[in-house]
Amino acid sequence: MAKKGNRIQVIMECTEHKASGMPGTSRYITTKNKKNTPERLELKKYNSILKKKTVHKEIK
Repeated sequence: MAKKGNRIQVIMECTEHKASGMPGTSRYITTKNKKNTPERLELKKYNSILKKKTVHKEIK
């Protein structure tokens, strides 16, 4: 049986790393409830390349 609900998978990408121009990317995959949070998600996550917590925004 198929799952019912409003949860969708989203990709989070680091904004600081993207702006710095360094090679590579820091991305995370998470889920969100599109009914409760219709706007784009913005979370602080760990960037292993920069070795600190940075702001990651939802892409696509």
